[in-house]
Amino acid sequence: MKLNSLESIYQYYVKDVYRYLYSLSYDHHTAEDLVQETFYRAYLYLEDWKEERIKPWLFRVAHNAYVDYQRKASRSIVRDAVFFDQMHTPENILLQREVNREIGRLLADIPEKQRQAVLLVDFHQFTYQEAADIMGITLSHIKITLFRARQRLRDMKRKDGNL
Repeated sequence: MKLNSLESIYQYYVKDVYRYLYSLSYDHHTAEDLVQETFYRAYLYLEDWKEERIKPWLFRVAHNAYVDYQRKASRSIVRDAVFFDQMHTPENILLQREVNREIGRLLADIPEKQRQAVLLVDFHQFTYQEAADIMGITLSHIKITLFRARQRLRDMKRKDGNL
């Protein structure tokens, strides 16, 4: 059979190319997109094609389209919805500032030793032992101080109805 137009080539080989691309990608929609890309590239380069058999050339074009798709897919990173919730939008920045002000106000209303303990352990992520060493107190004393500070902060928060 003599294939002299892209339309006749498409009609004759589309199912074979689709099956080949589906066997590579295991996804119907990806295979369909790649079939379109394959025949688009074939349209662009059909005039330059000089070989006798078109099917191997068409499958090579399909393979190259698949490889390009895989490269592009490996460069793009799919993010979870949580990522977009953490974006620095003006609204999120404003809300975070309000929360920080409220935390600062609550921390200002507790005794100095308790404030230091909370800041070292909860905000700066020091261990209890490291915080105790920094403050010059024993491990058991830092635990008691933190318990009392957190309890006081919870009570203040309940009274205010904030955070």
